[in-house]
Amino acid sequence: MSDSSLPRVEFWCDLLCPDCRTALDDVRALRERFGDALTVELRHFPLEKHKYAYPAAEAAAEAFEQGRGWEFVEAVLERLADVERGGAPVLVEIAGAVGVDADEVDTALVDGRHMLWVDSDVAEGRAIGVKGTPTYVVAGKRLDGGQSQEGLRERIVELLNG
Repeated sequence: MSDSSLPRVEFWCDLLCPDCRTALDDVRALRERFGDALTVELRHFPLEKHKYAYPAAEAAAEAFEQGRGWEFVEAVLERLADVERGGAPVLVEIAGAVGVDADEVDTALVDGRHMLWVDSDVAEGRAIGVKGTPTYVVAGKRLDGGQSQEGLRERIVELLNG
């Protein structure tokens, strides 16, 4: 969980979305600019068009539980094509490569322990109008990066600086 007193960016993401991979540059730049004074929270919004997006979200939830969530997220987004071809075994492999307990990720994908987490994010996303990825929520404003990411980072910085 995040410190509610810090400025916060919700990053609504499908881990198999090429636009979300591109958006990582903005997320990294925001973290670099604001450092520990900014909380960036990954919110899961797997799209049906990506066959393994939901399992990727579940695996990421387990990686976050183990304290290596962002490392896992970045690694999955860097290997979109591999995950699309290979599914859960590739997710487990990526988990192990970034220091997550791969056996635990494999078990989590089988037992569904993070389904409620992912389902809750999806339901909340739909309720606030998220339609695609990447989408950001900053200072109560929803910014859709699914159509174009041009100027989004600057807009996020403006909202954070209030």
